[in-house]
Amino acid sequence: MVRTDSAGLAYPSEDLDKLMAWVAVGDRDAFDPLYDLASGPVLGLARRIVRDPAQAEEVMQDVLVEVWRTAGRFRPEQGSALTWIMTLAHRRAVDRVRSAQASADREVRAARLGAERPFDEVSEQVELRMEQQRVRRCLRRLTDIQRESVVLAYYDGLTCAEVAHDLSIPPSTVRTRLRDGLIRLRDCLGVSS
Repeated sequence: MVRTDSAGLAYPSEDLDKLMAWVAVGDRDAFDPLYDLASGPVLGLARRIVRDPAQAEEVMQDVLVEVWRTAGRFRPEQGSALTWIMTLAHRRAVDRVRSAQASADREVRAARLGAERPFDEVSEQVELRMEQQRVRRCLRRLTDIQRESVVLAYYDGLTCAEVAHDLSIPPSTVRTRLRDGLIRLRDCLGVSS
């Protein structure tokens, strides 16, 4: 069978190696018969490896796009065009299977982690309230000026400069009060530094 391009040039559709050479130099008309000849074997290989027909079709499309983009890398002295194309197809199909398996493995691990430790909302709330009570108790042990600086900075979210402005004191004084207050809080809460 012989196909012709828009300029009337003949392409022997049985000769993938010649078609590949024309595709390698960017001949779009040569790609149609190459696609026709290679798509069947590529799809068949992809279906055997991937097992999912939709995924196999995606692999086939990816491979043939790669053939178009990288045809210049084909070396006829190293093997036939079909062998080169099928090697690309095999690699792409195996990559797709590995990617799907890795995704499934991640989902299984995530499900196991979620199942290992069920969330207990009541106990979580109790722990949170107990922690809040400890912090309040320790805040009461600070001096008034330390407590005021800590509350403005950490509970009201003000910057050191904003706290200094609100209290009409230098920022260095605010930093000292915050440092001393945080040290006392750490000691009271039993947190190691």
